[in-house]
Amino acid sequence: MPVPALLTDPVLGLGLAAFALLLLVLPLAFWSLSGGRTSTAVRLLVAVANLCLTAQLVLRWWDSGHFPISNLYESLCFLAWGCTLTQLLVERSWPSPLVPAAATPMALGCVAFASFALPDTLQEASPLVPALRSSWLVMHVSVIMLSYAALLVGSLLSMAVLFTDRGNALELRSSSIGSGGFRQAQLASVGPDGPLAQVELSSVAIPIAEQLDSLSYRTITVGFLLLSVGLVSGAVWANEAWGSWWSWDPKETWALICWLVYAAYLHTRLIRGWQGRKPAFVAVAGLVVIAVCYIGVNLLGIGLHSYGWFFDS
Repeated sequence: MPVPALLTDPVLGLGLAAFALLLLVLPLAFWSLSGGRTSTAVRLLVAVANLCLTAQLVLRWWDSGHFPISNLYESLCFLAWGCTLTQLLVERSWPSPLVPAAATPMALGCVAFASFALPDTLQEASPLVPALRSSWLVMHVSVIMLSYAALLVGSLLSMAVLFTDRGNALELRSSSIGSGGFRQAQLASVGPDGPLAQVELSSVAIPIAEQLDSLSYRTITVGFLLLSVGLVSGAVWANEAWGSWWSWDPKETWALICWLVYAAYLHTRLIRGWQGRKPAFVAVAGLVVIAVCYIGVNLLGIGLHSYGWFFDS
């Protein structure tokens, strides 16, 4: 699409504004990380980028008359919106420069791919096919996309664990996310006349790797629950639209594989008691599976759920 058209179309223009803001966030996030301090400017820029994506989606909804997730461009922008929203919520729990440094590249990549790599036909609004003209569109697709956003951000935080824990064993000692510390009990003798002791509580800072490990676990848990709801609602919708609860369509199959990978992640943490690097590797594997499920299947033009591109004539 010619550059003037990009600048005159408000939907595409808002996408470009979000891209520019996130592109500015990335070096600022790593600069803050190198200085070991949080940056209010980074959070503000991410929030403004999220507002640009919100306005973009609302405007596309208004123009098209249907929920803006009917093609790959809208889907990528919605995913970027979900990633920035998840990032802001995680930063609110734990304001650390590691969070934007780890999570911003995902939202930036989604917006960049949608704005510059997709052909014109996939950026323009198009009428819904009959199967998508259902109230399940908002329920199923939005929940699935939000689950992908949470799982992607959580997996990126797990990847950050691999670079910060230095192979040390991690131990999650409390649920004090947001406080940056936990309460440690210590015995202190009282009085000179006897061994009488009392318990004193003192605040001890939780290491960065442990904070990341806990945050990634919590974020992935939320994403897994949303993915479970999305798969169930998708099966109900498929039965209404196509007369079958499950058809082993490539997108359905890879979504199930994604669910199994993150189920294994939660199993290793809850049942096996894994922490630190071991579950982080499982989360990184889930990141790869989501990439295949979402981008790979869509771009190859395979199956009923594909937006089509490379081999879809």
